[in-house]
Amino acid sequence: MVDISAKKDVYREAVAVGRIRLKKETIQRILRRETAKGDVLETAKIAGIMAAKKTSELIPLTHQIPLTNVSIEFSIGEDYIEARSVVSTVYKTGVEIETLVAVAITLITIWDMIKEYEKDESGQYPEIKIEEIKIEKKLKKDLPGN
Repeated sequence: MVDISAKKDVYREAVAVGRIRLKKETIQRILRRETAKGDVLETAKIAGIMAAKKTSELIPLTHQIPLTNVSIEFSIGEDYIEARSVVSTVYKTGVEIETLVAVAITLITIWDMIKEYEKDESGQYPEIKIEEIKIEKKLKKDLPGN
């Protein structure tokens, strides 16, 4: 673990995005809330927020960071769902890993909740894939009076 004791607290924010590609029929099923496991997007959002809060338990050598906000929003296309996570804190180190974990778990939760609709005759998943998880923006700002 890196020693951050001497660093000062500053406002930090990171934004991550990622996509899951799905059959068009699966997207429509999600939008109509016709899935056996319930509301896919709300469940995935909660899973992503929970994951961001548990990042230090999942990724070795990351710091326990007091998160001040985690939000997840979705953009839906004809054959994909894009998840965007914004994570912020006032602390000594950044929140890039937390926001990446939030997006990854959000997308994996979507996969888990709809996998029965994506299987082919042999039980494989020929069309579904998670792609392009990346940091879109990172912000670091001194606090007033610092």
